[in-house]
Amino acid sequence: MSNFYEERATMIAAGDLQEFVPFGRDHCKHHPNALNLQLRQLQPASELWSSDGAAGLVGSLQEVTIHEKQKESWQLRKGVSEIGEEVDYDEELYMAGNMVIWSKGSKSQALAVYKAFTVDSPVQQALWCDFIISQDKSDKDYSSDEVEKCICILQSSCINMHTIEGKDYIASLPFQVANVWPTKYGLLFERSSSSCEVPPGPPREPLPTLFSMLHPLDEITPLVCKSGSLFGSSRVQYVVDHAMKIVFLHTDPSIVMTYDTVQGLHSVWALRRVKPEEGNAVLKFSEQGATPQNVATSSSLTAHLRSLSKGDSPVASPFQNYSSIHSQSRSASSPSLHSRSPSISNMAALSRAHSPALGVYSFSGVQRFNLSSHNQSPKRHSFSHSPSSNSNGSFLAPETEPIVPELCIDHLWTETITRLRKRNSQASKVFITSDLCGQKFLCYLVESELQLRCVKFQESNDKAQLIFGSVTNIQAKDAAPVEKIDTMLVLESSGNLVLYTGVVRVGKVFIPGLPAPSLTMSNTMPRPSTPLDGVTPTNPLNKLLGSLDEVLVSPVPELRDSSKLHDSLYTEDCTFQQLGTYIHSIRDPVCNRVTLELSNGSMVRITIPEIATSELVQTCLQAIKFILPKEIAVQMLVKWYSVHSAPGGPSDHSEWNFFVTCLMNMMGYNTDRLVWTRNDWEYLLNSDYHQNVESHLLNRSLCLSPLEVSQMKDEDFPQNLSLDSSTLLFTHIPAIFFVLHLVYEELKLNTLMGEGVRSLVELLVQLARDLKLEPYVDHYYRDYPTLVRTTGQVCAIDQGQTGSMQYPSFFTPEPPSVYQWVSSCLKGEGVPPYPYLPGICERGRLVVLSIALYILGDESSLSDESSQYLSRISIAPQKPPAEQEESRLSFSHSTSVSSLAERLVVWMTNVGFTLRDLETLPFGIALPIRDAIYHCREQPASDWPEAVCLLIGRQDLSKQACEGNLPKGKSVLSSDVPSGTETEEEDDGMNDMNQEVMSLIWSEDLRVQDVRRLLQSAHPVRVNVVQYPELSDHEFIEEKENRLLQLCQRTMALPVGRGMFTLFSYHPVPTEPLPIPKLNLTGRAPPRNTTVDLNSGNIDVPPNMTSWASFHNGVAAGLKIAPASQIDSAWIVYNKPKHAELANEYAGFLMALGLNGHLTKLATLNIHDYLTKGHEMTSIGLLLGVAAAKLGTMDMSVTRLLSIHIPALLPPTSTELDVPHNVQVAAVVGIGLVYQGTAHRHTAEVLLAEIGRPPGPEMEYCTDRESYSLAAGLALGMVCLGHGSNLIGMSDLNVPEQLYQYMVGGHRRFQAGMHREKHKSPSYQIKEGDTINVDVTCPGATLALAMIYLKTNNRSIADWLRAPDTMYLLDFVKPEFLLLRTLARCLILWDDILPNSKWVDSNVPQIIRENSISLSEIELPCSEDLNLETLSQAHVYIIAGACLSLGFRFAGSENLSAFNCLHKFAKDFMTYLSAPNASVTGPYNLETCLSVVLLSLAMVMAGSGNLKVLQLCRFLHMKTGGEMNYGFHLAHHMALGLLFLGGGRYSLSTANSSIAALLCALYPHFPAHSTDNRYHLQALRHLYVLAAEPRLLVPVDVDTNTPCYALLEVTYKGTQWYEQTKEELMAPTLLPELHLLKQIKVKGPRYWELLIDLSKGTQHLKSILSKDGVLYVKLRAGQLSYKEDPMGWQSLLAQTVANRNSEARAFKPETISTFTSDPALLSFAEYFCKPTVNVGQELLDLFSSVLYECVTQETPEMLPAYIAMDQAVRRLGRREMSETSDLWQIKLVLEFFSSRSHQERLQNQPKRGLFMNSEFLPVVKCTIDNTLDQWLQAGGDRCVHAYLSGQPCEESQLSMLACFLVYHSVPAPQHLPSIGLEGSTSFAELLFRFKQLKMPVRALLRLAPLLLGNPQPMVM
Repeated sequence: MSNFYEERATMIAAGDLQEFVPFGRDHCKHHPNALNLQLRQLQPASELWSSDGAAGLVGSLQEVTIHEKQKESWQLRKGVSEIGEEVDYDEELYMAGNMVIWSKGSKSQALAVYKAFTVDSPVQQALWCDFIISQDKSDKDYSSDEVEKCICILQSSCINMHTIEGKDYIASLPFQVANVWPTKYGLLFERSSSSCEVPPGPPREPLPTLFSMLHPLDEITPLVCKSGSLFGSSRVQYVVDHAMKIVFLHTDPSIVMTYDTVQGLHSVWALRRVKPEEGNAVLKFSEQGATPQNVATSSSLTAHLRSLSKGDSPVASPFQNYSSIHSQSRSASSPSLHSRSPSISNMAALSRAHSPALGVYSFSGVQRFNLSSHNQSPKRHSFSHSPSSNSNGSFLAPETEPIVPELCIDHLWTETITRLRKRNSQASKVFITSDLCGQKFLCYLVESELQLRCVKFQESNDKAQLIFGSVTNIQAKDAAPVEKIDTMLVLESSGNLVLYTGVVRVGKVFIPGLPAPSLTMSNTMPRPSTPLDGVTPTNPLNKLLGSLDEVLVSPVPELRDSSKLHDSLYTEDCTFQQLGTYIHSIRDPVCNRVTLELSNGSMVRITIPEIATSELVQTCLQAIKFILPKEIAVQMLVKWYSVHSAPGGPSDHSEWNFFVTCLMNMMGYNTDRLVWTRNDWEYLLNSDYHQNVESHLLNRSLCLSPLEVSQMKDEDFPQNLSLDSSTLLFTHIPAIFFVLHLVYEELKLNTLMGEGVRSLVELLVQLARDLKLEPYVDHYYRDYPTLVRTTGQVCAIDQGQTGSMQYPSFFTPEPPSVYQWVSSCLKGEGVPPYPYLPGICERGRLVVLSIALYILGDESSLSDESSQYLSRISIAPQKPPAEQEESRLSFSHSTSVSSLAERLVVWMTNVGFTLRDLETLPFGIALPIRDAIYHCREQPASDWPEAVCLLIGRQDLSKQACEGNLPKGKSVLSSDVPSGTETEEEDDGMNDMNQEVMSLIWSEDLRVQDVRRLLQSAHPVRVNVVQYPELSDHEFIEEKENRLLQLCQRTMALPVGRGMFTLFSYHPVPTEPLPIPKLNLTGRAPPRNTTVDLNSGNIDVPPNMTSWASFHNGVAAGLKIAPASQIDSAWIVYNKPKHAELANEYAGFLMALGLNGHLTKLATLNIHDYLTKGHEMTSIGLLLGVAAAKLGTMDMSVTRLLSIHIPALLPPTSTELDVPHNVQVAAVVGIGLVYQGTAHRHTAEVLLAEIGRPPGPEMEYCTDRESYSLAAGLALGMVCLGHGSNLIGMSDLNVPEQLYQYMVGGHRRFQAGMHREKHKSPSYQIKEGDTINVDVTCPGATLALAMIYLKTNNRSIADWLRAPDTMYLLDFVKPEFLLLRTLARCLILWDDILPNSKWVDSNVPQIIRENSISLSEIELPCSEDLNLETLSQAHVYIIAGACLSLGFRFAGSENLSAFNCLHKFAKDFMTYLSAPNASVTGPYNLETCLSVVLLSLAMVMAGSGNLKVLQLCRFLHMKTGGEMNYGFHLAHHMALGLLFLGGGRYSLSTANSSIAALLCALYPHFPAHSTDNRYHLQALRHLYVLAAEPRLLVPVDVDTNTPCYALLEVTYKGTQWYEQTKEELMAPTLLPELHLLKQIKVKGPRYWELLIDLSKGTQHLKSILSKDGVLYVKLRAGQLSYKEDPMGWQSLLAQTVANRNSEARAFKPETISTFTSDPALLSFAEYFCKPTVNVGQELLDLFSSVLYECVTQETPEMLPAYIAMDQAVRRLGRREMSETSDLWQIKLVLEFFSSRSHQERLQNQPKRGLFMNSEFLPVVKCTIDNTLDQWLQAGGDRCVHAYLSGQPCEESQLSMLACFLVYHSVPAPQHLPSIGLEGSTSFAELLFRFKQLKMPVRALLRLAPLLLGNPQPMVM
């Protein structure tokens, strides 16, 4: 038989023959392009073989030009998926003409075009390249950096790069490029040397030839090389040698192969990043002006490069215009004029945040390489110097800096010089391949000599460099690597295709359907018969191969140098040549697929078969390969491969038999004569099954004659088989046997490999018998009693030859057993280390280490190489394989791990263990791991990575972790309502709110609809006016319009509130403009619904009345956009309206974009455009928006932008710009925002002066001075926010004193500083004299003091702000200012604020308290010295101020006492308004105070939607007319908006910056009408956005993905006012401010508990809140959600709470669906727990109770284990155990529950539910004991006795005997003699003797009678 193999093994059959046509070619034809014409020309004249007009031409990588205009080429690579998992398809990059087509596809997936690019000039090269985007440029570690995957397309003058993300870059090239290569770091360019090399200077130096570009936005830099010279010193220099051509470049390892055309030698270089010292060395070197041959002196080189770049670039380049944009003249101007100009693309460079050299070089059209080094530190900032600085006299412009090289090549190897070297021996193809044992070779094909040279290389031990070895030459015409199976295909010159692995020949490749190459020279070729598979080739293939009768002459001229082909081929094999189709070349290898190019121009793609397809054979081969010396391993694999892949080779299921036969042949067995490897028919006849069938009744009745068994029976089979010791593997049999045994133990740990284990055990038993290893045979017998007979065929091994067998050092006489090892651990016995094969027995290693950690509690088991538990097997002391090093556990990430269980789970995920692996472990082995998982599941840490959460089965956490890694985008909760849904009703701007969450928060009423109704401004209002009889119609119309005008005051105030309500609730579609609802100012008059309009001309309407209202409307629309939305500059510009009247809305929209952070994306160019329009509103919106987006950054560009609009910040000599007043105000506040909290000295100084800016002479600065002064005060407060007295470096400014003076008045200080000139002459209109006008300066100064000293509790400053306590002083202060003073004082004394009315009243001075009138009295008390009006006004304003401070102090806290206190005052003010004496105080003042109190109330309850506050707002909404002006409506609706901030998702923060923003937004002086900006700029009302923060936590059920209710327990940190306290909240709820909290916990019992610990940091929670607050929760089994079952009375546990077991029967499996969503449990209930015909009631009960147990105990994963144990016990009872693995598992389960570690855990955590039912295990144990004892009594004892004394026993008893031995841990018989059994007389003696065998006592009791010689066993 072996001879038969030898003959057949010469050939290897290739599979999958397919015609190959590059997919891009077909696509090109249909592409709408001018290409169609060209492709027609592209076809050769004689279309002999292609009737369908397909352009059959050879696209080779050499880019053969067939037509002058057109060439095509393509390359293939292994498919790369976006996510990074394994994919099995090819990707093709095809280029022809101006097109590049990228397609993907394979056999299983249809080919499809992925991208097609068309460029302006012919494509010279296209390639894939990955650019690294990294912050640092050191060569440390690139695993962490992001990679940009790109396609690069090279044209003659530029290179285009397109990333997968869709960014496009174009880089123009400063020289003509011969070739581009992708490297690990970026691109490598080879300059073409054809260009004229005449530099202008007299000394001729060469220019660099190799350049690199590390990122599309980086500069192209020259490459340097470092080569050792003779004297050992190495030096660094540019690569300038023109003779050096790159022929190959590889990324991993990163090497370059070059060919020197002069010497004709190939060299290999390592490519790496330049070290900084080398870069400097090159620059210094060039500076010294060394010998001209080596390096260029700077001046002429740079000049030459410039002239080169100008003269050489083709003038007709399509990029002519492109480059001219870049201000780079291409005229041959003198080089000195080339100054570096800041070009437009500077913007691009700056915008790239990740650029390694952050926008250092402006990318001006053509770059300059200049190697001079005038200044070692290159100047980064100066873009141009004045020409006069040209001191060195050379004509080199001094500002060109040296370009630092970035990549370097180190010389590694050069081939040896041979004498007969032909000149043109450049390699045409180079690749790296590795042989079957991982030895790597660099192969290069030298075509002129028809040689493939293979150089062996390997990494040095420290992995720092590559060591090159010997060179082997193989005769070849072409070659290609087959990566997947570590081989390569070689096309020999005779036309044969041969497979090599490394340099070992494997065999010829037979291609079905192609003629086999002739094996002898003379025969004429036979006609190809049908392929061996018996499949006739399909039509196209027949057509493709042509009929071999015709002699085909190739219409394509011979591609390779044809003369050499004729020489070689005709001499060798003329007949073959004449026969037409032969393989011409090989190309495009991917995985194990490769394309053959035939001589007739067509191409065929074939697949080389894999080494092994079945997992079992693969594992065995791996193990054997690991243990054998490399050379023998390669020979063995080659032999196996040629057997396996021979034509008509094995199918999958027979592969194992092939493998065994092949292996045993190589060991020296004669497999024909071995019984169990004999042919299958005989095996069948000899089988037990056959004998059973023969004796069957049916057989007799059908009179079937018994078959002749040709072979003799086992006994009389010749026993004299011997092994041939000369074979390859004979000496290695013990080693192979041992590793196969380890593979067997490994496979036992995978329940899916049972079939494989049974196949393997037959081979192992044969080897163990022949090697006379009794313990091993016994071990296999115990595992598979029915497969392993006690007797069998033995092949004798000569004693003489036994010596030549090598027993390796790791061989153990006792068989290592993983079950036994675990069992010993559980019993707490000492264990020897368990042997394992790195990379093969990974499961065994995992099990051993996890048991060591979890059961033995040894924490160090994971850290060191764990030698005490594992012994690694290695042949020689070689270096450990790399993968081993990495899999060592490092707790690198900051996961909090406390208990052993947590350590185990985290470690297992780190080594890549998943749930699917766990399910395939046998249940007994998996039990400890499951136990650890069960532990962790109860109380996991919230910061575990996703993989850990998946393993412990907490989908809620894993989903949370997974969402956490996603970029902020649309969240689960964003409502995907398309904006077109509400077209029938006019869009009111509130349709995009998330109804689902709001209906959970406010489930019991329709308050949200009510708010929508109150805040909508898109529908006409109802104008209800009664027509009295005395009114004429005309007057009636006027009356109606007047009434409408009043109502419009309210409508115009609504948008501000609407913006608050819809804050951040919408993700815009980037292709549609943002819908902005119309502001509708018309009315409808009942009863006939006639339209009332303000524009009829009957009444006077103020001009510009709606301008600010539409501004607010724009802001409200813009604020809907969530900060996480993906929008860009183009979209912002795209929203610009066409009509001029909408400009105000767009201005508001821009401001809103600034507030939500999107305005930073707007290009500087567009900002400039908008500002030059001079539209006042747009400027205001833009300045405030940009400033808000750059809050607190001190951004210089924004500062410049703002300064232009503030005269005080411009230099004194500058021209006076005419900036509108409101724009100045906005700019001043903008400065405050940009410099917030920075205490910037200059800014503070200017702003301080601006508070008191006097009016100028020519009417400038005269109107609305108050708002400017206030803005300066607010800005100053922001700049010095909270700094208090620690204002560093500002003590000389006397800020507080100056502010105090502004507040109380006094002499104006003389203006110091540069603006003195402007204020020389006083104003002609306003006579202020030289005192400060307090009415203007007081508010700003007061608030500035408040903000500077915010929360500092500074009493002395606070006392300045105390309200005056004498009548005389009271008369000096405007009552309104008392409100501000009180507010300021309270904000400074932050910690003194108490939420009760007593504290509020304590702010009122005594004189006011005693004399203030109660407003309900009828007559006023008269008093001559007290002005009651002043007193009562002062009183209400002070109270309002105190209330406002209360609102700030408790903003967003929902503090109950604060709410009650404020609510009381609000009610009081409401009653005052209707009191008879209201006129004393003045209704206006009362309205103001009421609005302030209402706002304070809304601040405290922000986002909560409180009903009482809503009622107040609704009441005030209805009040129109009277004193209710625009400003009061504005305040009331702002209060309403705050109450529902962001639809209940947002709340207010009390951080300093938030308070500053709220002070601007809620400034308590409201505009009198819609155009009033006198005291406060209306645009500032929107700054509340800066104080809003997301604080809504929405539990989302992970199974249904819908929001739900869940109980939270929030723990507050202790403070000075209260101890640490806990509070229960029902989520979805607004959380308190995070800095107040210690932890948040999702409470049981309905949901799995989840703890978020904030003491470690709030980052995790903040990221959850910012993503819509989605917190995933998971219902526990048997529980219902709060919505379905509010009281918790329907849960599964509630029904059966009475008694655990009596009720279990009543559990109806039908009800399970309400309690678990696990599909496995549901189907189990469906099929196994319902009565059917063939399942007994007892079994049904068992299944139901097991199911109930699993559901209630939350251990669905234990269901299979319960069932498996039950089945095993039943099988044992029926005595049908054919294998003992289930018994082993039960034994391990029992041992685990009685193990010490488990008992200790139970004591430590008594509450924890038992993991397996405590009643189930004893029953199992008892049943097994009984069954085995009955067997013993029924004659089993004789059997055991026979076994122990080594005699054979009867066949029928074998399986039960094995069960008995396994279950009772009886030692193997060969251990017994050592302890001397004969002499024992008593049981005590037995106990003593068996002690060292560690046999359990209860087993010994059963054996004692046999051993003590009394035959009756003592059964307990």
